[in-house]
Amino acid sequence: MRLIRTLAGLTASALLLTACGTPGDTSAGATPQFVTPAASPAPSSEIPPPALPSSAAASSRSVTPSKSATTTNADVKYVFPVKASNVSFHTTHSKYPATDIFADCGETVVATTSGVVLEVSLKDVYVEGAADGPNNGGLSVSLLGDDGVRYYGSHLSKVLTNIRAGVRVTAGQQLGKVGHTGNASGVCHLHYGISPPCAKVGDWKVRRGVVWPHTFLTSWRKSGQKSPVATVQAWKTSHNCKA
Repeated sequence: MRLIRTLAGLTASALLLTACGTPGDTSAGATPQFVTPAASPAPSSEIPPPALPSSAAASSRSVTPSKSATTTNADVKYVFPVKASNVSFHTTHSKYPATDIFADCGETVVATTSGVVLEVSLKDVYVEGAADGPNNGGLSVSLLGDDGVRYYGSHLSKVLTNIRAGVRVTAGQQLGKVGHTGNASGVCHLHYGISPPCAKVGDWKVRRGVVWPHTFLTSWRKSGQKSPVATVQAWKTSHNCKA
């Protein structure tokens, strides 16, 4: 009888471990895990990149590609940054070139193209009425695409737990969810900006957007592949990264 009870206990323990799964599992079929503002571990808008294995350090030491190393347009895939059936966006934006993409809170925000995450903000520290600054975006993700262009999305309600600075993502990979954190006037939308990486991190005036995104968004929404590379390079040449 003692042997039978022992075997029964081992079987129950195995079943419990199977039900729990592997912490942080983001494989196909796994439920996406998100960080919410209340659960945020970091007040900074910039999270240091994770340590890289020695075998990958040489190729990933810098996230800013040289002109000769930049992926060609033919190798880059673009997708619309919000995955939702009911979505709209403006062709203009107040004060500076960017776009507000309107969709219900909770809709899926994805990577515009493949690349490396530059910055992630996991905590909403915006104070209503404060002057414009890096906190305006609330929860946000900044991505350096393989095409050498930076793509920025903010006002998120949640960010996927595995999205951190230094992490590589693919076109269409989920980054977070639409929300209204930061200076969003309580309206669910994704603030979307396109810019050159310039200082890579911390240059919020450039990061929030310096070229008009609507023509590219219109293309990507119809599965087109219009590239912003030439437009972004022209802005950088004429403005010397000063927004």
